[in-house]
Amino acid sequence: MIKNQEIVLKRDCEVIQIPSGEKVLLEKGTPVFVTQALGGTYTVSYSRGLARIPSKDQDALGVVTEETSEAENQSTSGEVNEEKVWEQLKTVYDPEIPVNIVDLGLVYSMEVKKEEKGHRVEVKMTLTAPGCGMGPTIAADAREKVLLVPGVVEADVQLVWDPPWNPGMISEAGRMKLGMV
Repeated sequence: MIKNQEIVLKRDCEVIQIPSGEKVLLEKGTPVFVTQALGGTYTVSYSRGLARIPSKDQDALGVVTEETSEAENQSTSGEVNEEKVWEQLKTVYDPEIPVNIVDLGLVYSMEVKKEEKGHRVEVKMTLTAPGCGMGPTIAADAREKVLLVPGVVEADVQLVWDPPWNPGMISEAGRMKLGMV
């Protein structure tokens, strides 16, 4: 898919308005322009502004990908690979910033806890601005991505505000991507 090329939605699709976080229905046939395609989610521009299309609805754009098998997702044997959890968190993006939440310095902590039925992952993260309406959406995306890690049966992603985020928390890779180096 080429960014900034007009695409006509192939079916009705519930999207999340940026920056309010409000859910809106875009109807089949609506022309959109993809402005960002990162981590399986898409930021699109359309007649009323910007919106985020989640990975589960990428087929509305004509994008088809392989699905991870349900059996693999529900595996509870063995230990959870923490590196894989971090890899999944690096596939989560703020729809307005082309840097993942880990490299933006938004993830403050990640803990894997062994439970009776599998593993629980607890993530504490923040946002670049407390008033961002996309916060719950970004946190839900992080939760969904963490649940894809084999052995993880529960994920809790909490938005926290202490310490306050600042640009000094952006990783070197994130600064390079943003042209801050």
